[in-house]
Amino acid sequence: QVQLVESGGGLVQPGGSLRLSCAASGRIAKINAMGWYRQAPGKERELVAWLSSNGNTNYPNSVKGRFTISRDNAPNTVYLQMTNLKPEDTALYYCNVQGSTYWRDAFDAWGQGTLVTVSS
Repeated sequence: QVQLVESGGGLVQPGGSLRLSCAASGRIAKINAMGWYRQAPGKERELVAWLSSNGNTNYPNSVKGRFTISRDNAPNTVYLQMTNLKPEDTALYYCNVQGSTYWRDAFDAWGQGTLVTVSS
C-alpha cells in the first residue's frame, strides 16, 4: 500500500507564489514518475507538471515558465513550485506517483488533493 500526503495549498493573491508538497510512503521500491494535476469546479482534471525517473519534465503551455516540479529522493517527496499565480490557477491540486513495490507490484497512487485559491 502506497500513501500520498499533500500539503501547501491555500489562499494567495494574483502574482503570488505557493509551493505544494506530496510525500509518498509505503513499500516503495521504485518510482517511475511523479506528477501534479488540478481540477477546477466544472472542469476536467488536467496535468500541470510531470517528472519522469530520468529527470524529464513536461508542462502544459498554461503553466510553462511559472510552475516547476522537483523531487527529493529521501524521502520520496515531490514538490510543485508555483509562481506568478493567476485566478485561473484556482483548483484542487492532486499529486500522482507511479512505480513499483518491494513485491514488484505496480502502483498508481493519488493524493487527497490540496486547494489552491488565487484571489485578491
